[in-house]
Amino acid sequence: MESSFTQQEPTTIQHLFAQIADRYDLANTLLSLGFDSWWRAYVSARILKWAPHDVLDLATGSGVLAEAIIKRIPAARVVGADFCAPMLAVASRRGIRELVVADGLALPFIAERFDVVTIAFGLRNMASYEKALSEVRRVLRTGGRIVVLDFSLPGPPLLSIYRFYLHHLLPLFAGWLTGEPEAYRYFSQSVESFPKGEAMLELLRTSDFANCGAKRLTLGIVTVYVGQKA
Repeated sequence: MESSFTQQEPTTIQHLFAQIADRYDLANTLLSLGFDSWWRAYVSARILKWAPHDVLDLATGSGVLAEAIIKRIPAARVVGADFCAPMLAVASRRGIRELVVADGLALPFIAERFDVVTIAFGLRNMASYEKALSEVRRVLRTGGRIVVLDFSLPGPPLLSIYRFYLHHLLPLFAGWLTGEPEAYRYFSQSVESFPKGEAMLELLRTSDFANCGAKRLTLGIVTVYVGQKA
Protein backbone atom coordinates (compact mmCIF):
# COMPACT_ATOMS: atom_id res chain seq x y z
CA MET A 1 0.00 0.00 0.00
CA GLU A 2 1.56 3.27 -1.12
CA SER A 3 1.13 6.27 1.14
CA SER A 4 0.36 9.75 -0.16
CA PHE A 5 0.89 11.18 3.30
CA THR A 6 2.51 14.60 3.55
CA GLN A 7 4.13 15.61 6.83
CA GLN A 8 2.02 18.23 8.59
CA GLU A 9 3.37 21.60 9.65
CA PRO A 10 4.63 21.53 13.27
CA THR A 11 2.07 24.12 14.36
CA THR A 12 -0.73 21.98 12.92
CA ILE A 13 0.45 18.91 14.81
CA GLN A 14 0.89 20.98 17.95
CA HIS A 15 -2.71 22.16 17.67
CA LEU A 16 -4.02 18.62 17.07
CA PHE A 17 -2.35 17.29 20.21
CA ALA A 18 -3.43 20.28 22.27
CA GLN A 19 -7.04 19.56 21.33
CA ILE A 20 -6.93 15.93 22.47
CA ALA A 21 -4.61 16.28 25.49
CA ASP A 22 -7.21 15.59 28.18
CA ARG A 23 -8.51 12.38 26.55
CA TYR A 24 -5.30 11.23 24.89
CA ASP A 25 -4.42 8.52 27.43
CA LEU A 26 -7.95 7.12 27.61
CA ALA A 27 -8.12 6.90 23.83
CA ASN A 28 -4.73 5.18 23.63
CA THR A 29 -5.64 2.58 26.23
CA LEU A 30 -8.95 1.74 24.60
CA LEU A 31 -7.59 1.71 21.05
CA SER A 32 -4.60 -0.48 21.97
CA LEU A 33 -6.79 -2.82 24.06
CA GLY A 34 -4.55 -2.05 27.02
CA PHE A 35 -1.34 -3.20 25.34
CA ASP A 36 0.13 0.32 25.60
CA SER A 37 0.98 -0.22 29.28
CA TRP A 38 2.79 -3.46 28.42
CA TRP A 39 4.81 -1.71 25.70
CA ARG A 40 5.94 0.93 28.20
CA ALA A 41 6.79 -1.77 30.75
CA TYR A 42 8.97 -3.51 28.16
CA VAL A 43 10.85 -0.30 27.36
CA SER A 44 11.39 0.68 30.99
CA ALA A 45 12.60 -2.85 31.85
CA ARG A 46 15.08 -2.73 28.99
CA ILE A 47 16.40 0.64 30.10
CA LEU A 48 16.81 -0.66 33.66
CA LYS A 49 19.53 -3.05 32.45
CA TRP A 50 21.68 -0.07 31.43
CA ALA A 51 21.47 1.56 34.90
CA PRO A 52 21.14 5.12 33.56
CA HIS A 53 21.56 8.19 35.75
CA ASP A 54 19.94 10.71 33.39
CA VAL A 55 17.08 9.94 30.99
CA LEU A 56 15.34 12.24 28.51
CA ASP A 57 11.86 11.20 27.45
CA LEU A 58 11.51 13.20 24.25
CA ALA A 59 8.00 13.86 22.92
CA THR A 60 6.86 12.80 26.38
CA GLY A 61 3.28 13.94 25.75
CA SER A 62 1.19 13.12 28.80
CA GLY A 63 4.22 11.61 30.53
CA VAL A 64 3.09 7.99 30.68
CA LEU A 65 6.45 6.55 29.59
CA ALA A 66 8.38 8.96 31.82
CA GLU A 67 6.20 7.82 34.72
CA ALA A 68 6.90 4.16 33.94
CA ILE A 69 10.65 4.82 33.83
CA ILE A 70 10.57 6.72 37.13
CA LYS A 71 8.73 3.85 38.81
CA ARG A 72 11.09 1.25 37.33
CA ILE A 73 14.31 3.21 37.97
CA PRO A 74 13.65 5.55 40.93
CA ALA A 75 17.33 6.49 41.20
CA ALA A 76 17.38 7.94 37.68
CA ARG A 77 16.74 11.59 36.92
CA VAL A 78 14.04 11.66 34.23
CA VAL A 79 13.31 14.78 32.17
CA GLY A 80 10.24 14.97 29.95
CA ALA A 81 10.29 17.25 26.91
CA ASP A 82 7.52 18.04 24.43
CA PHE A 83 6.58 20.90 22.12
CA CYS A 84 2.93 20.84 23.20
CA ALA A 85 2.35 22.66 26.51
CA PRO A 86 -1.19 21.30 27.10
CA MET A 87 0.19 17.75 26.92
CA LEU A 88 2.86 18.67 29.46
CA ALA A 89 0.13 20.00 31.75
CA VAL A 90 -1.29 16.47 31.81
CA ALA A 91 2.20 15.08 32.50
CA SER A 92 2.57 17.51 35.39
CA ARG A 93 -0.59 16.15 36.99
CA ARG A 94 1.08 12.73 36.94
CA GLY A 95 3.78 14.10 39.20
CA ILE A 96 6.53 14.31 36.57
CA ARG A 97 8.74 16.97 38.15
CA GLU A 98 11.08 17.95 35.33
CA LEU A 99 9.18 18.99 32.23
CA VAL A 100 10.44 21.22 29.44
CA VAL A 101 8.60 22.72 26.48
CA ALA A 102 11.06 21.96 23.72
CA ASP A 103 11.35 21.52 19.97
CA GLY A 104 12.80 18.11 19.17
CA LEU A 105 14.79 19.67 16.32
CA ALA A 106 16.55 22.18 18.62
CA LEU A 107 16.80 20.71 22.12
CA PRO A 108 17.64 23.17 24.94
CA PHE A 109 20.18 20.84 26.56
CA ILE A 110 23.96 20.84 26.58
CA ALA A 111 25.87 18.15 24.68
CA GLU A 112 26.55 14.84 26.43
CA ARG A 113 23.75 15.45 28.96
CA PHE A 114 21.86 12.12 29.02
CA ASP A 115 22.58 8.40 29.25
CA VAL A 116 19.35 7.40 27.49
CA VAL A 117 16.88 9.23 25.26
CA THR A 118 13.48 7.62 24.68
CA ILE A 119 11.00 8.64 21.99
CA ALA A 120 7.66 6.85 22.19
CA PHE A 121 5.24 7.48 19.32
CA GLY A 122 6.78 10.90 18.75
CA LEU A 123 9.54 10.74 16.15
CA ARG A 124 7.04 10.35 13.30
CA ASN A 125 5.44 13.65 14.33
CA MET A 126 8.68 15.60 13.84
CA ALA A 127 9.28 17.60 10.68
CA SER A 128 12.71 16.04 10.10
CA TYR A 129 13.61 12.59 11.40
CA GLU A 130 17.26 13.18 10.54
CA LYS A 131 17.51 16.48 12.41
CA ALA A 132 15.72 15.07 15.44
CA LEU A 133 18.08 12.09 15.56
CA SER A 134 21.06 14.40 15.19
CA GLU A 135 19.86 16.37 18.22
CA VAL A 136 19.34 13.17 20.19
CA ARG A 137 22.88 12.08 19.38
CA ARG A 138 24.23 15.47 20.44
CA VAL A 139 22.66 15.33 23.91
CA LEU A 140 23.62 11.69 24.50
CA ARG A 141 26.80 10.82 26.32
CA THR A 142 29.30 8.58 24.58
CA GLY A 143 27.97 5.05 24.92
CA GLY A 144 24.46 6.38 25.57
CA ARG A 145 21.44 4.85 23.88
CA ILE A 146 18.39 5.96 21.95
CA VAL A 147 15.16 3.97 22.26
CA VAL A 148 12.41 4.57 19.72
CA LEU A 149 9.02 2.96 20.35
CA ASP A 150 6.55 3.40 17.53
CA PHE A 151 3.85 1.76 15.49
CA SER A 152 4.74 -0.56 12.67
CA LEU A 153 2.64 -2.95 10.59
CA PRO A 154 1.98 -6.64 11.26
CA GLY A 155 2.53 -9.19 8.53
CA PRO A 156 -0.10 -11.16 6.60
CA PRO A 157 -2.77 -12.31 7.19
CA LEU A 158 -3.31 -9.74 9.95
CA LEU A 159 -2.07 -6.84 7.81
CA SER A 160 -5.25 -6.29 5.79
CA ILE A 161 -7.42 -6.48 8.91
CA TYR A 162 -5.14 -4.11 10.79
CA ARG A 163 -5.11 -1.59 7.93
CA PHE A 164 -8.91 -1.59 7.84
CA TYR A 165 -8.93 -0.90 11.59
CA LEU A 166 -6.20 1.73 11.30
CA HIS A 167 -7.76 3.74 8.49
CA HIS A 168 -11.49 3.28 9.09
CA LEU A 169 -12.47 2.08 12.57
CA LEU A 170 -9.80 3.86 14.61
CA PRO A 171 -10.43 7.41 13.27
CA LEU A 172 -14.18 6.90 13.66
CA PHE A 173 -14.07 5.66 17.27
CA ALA A 174 -11.22 7.89 18.46
CA GLY A 175 -12.79 10.88 16.75
CA TRP A 176 -16.02 10.24 18.63
CA LEU A 177 -14.16 9.73 21.91
CA THR A 178 -12.00 12.87 21.68
CA GLY A 179 -14.14 15.05 19.42
CA GLU A 180 -11.15 15.44 17.08
CA PRO A 181 -11.38 12.95 14.19
CA GLU A 182 -8.81 14.91 12.17
CA ALA A 183 -6.11 14.10 14.75
CA TYR A 184 -6.66 10.38 14.24
CA ARG A 185 -6.86 10.59 10.46
CA TYR A 186 -3.42 12.20 10.71
CA PHE A 187 -2.34 9.42 13.10
CA SER A 188 -3.36 6.67 10.66
CA GLN A 189 -1.55 8.31 7.76
CA SER A 190 1.60 8.92 9.81
CA VAL A 191 1.80 5.26 10.86
CA GLU A 192 1.78 4.20 7.20
CA SER A 193 4.43 6.76 6.29
CA PHE A 194 6.87 6.18 9.16
CA PRO A 195 10.04 4.15 8.37
CA LYS A 196 9.70 0.59 9.61
CA GLY A 197 11.99 -2.36 10.20
CA GLU A 198 15.20 -2.22 8.19
CA ALA A 199 14.35 1.29 6.91
CA MET A 200 14.27 2.61 10.47
CA LEU A 201 17.48 0.78 11.37
CA GLU A 202 19.18 2.30 8.32
CA LEU A 203 17.97 5.74 9.38
CA LEU A 204 19.58 5.21 12.79
CA ARG A 205 22.83 4.00 11.21
CA THR A 206 23.05 6.96 8.83
CA SER A 207 22.51 9.19 11.88
CA ASP A 208 25.73 7.71 13.32
CA PHE A 209 24.21 5.29 15.79
CA ALA A 210 25.88 1.92 16.25
CA ASN A 211 24.71 -1.47 17.57
CA CYS A 212 21.24 -0.85 16.14
CA GLY A 213 18.53 -3.42 16.68
CA ALA A 214 14.77 -3.86 16.51
CA LYS A 215 12.28 -5.86 18.57
CA ARG A 216 8.74 -6.35 17.25
CA LEU A 217 5.99 -6.54 19.87
CA THR A 218 2.33 -7.61 19.75
CA LEU A 219 2.56 -9.33 16.34
CA GLY A 220 4.47 -6.40 14.91
CA ILE A 221 1.92 -3.70 15.71
CA VAL A 222 4.73 -1.80 17.45
CA THR A 223 8.50 -2.04 17.23
CA VAL A 224 11.22 -0.98 19.67
CA TYR A 225 14.39 0.32 17.98
CA VAL A 226 17.65 0.80 19.85
CA GLY A 227 20.90 2.50 18.84
CA GLN A 228 24.06 3.53 20.67
CA LYS A 229 26.30 6.58 20.44
CA ALA A 230 29.74 5.14 19.72
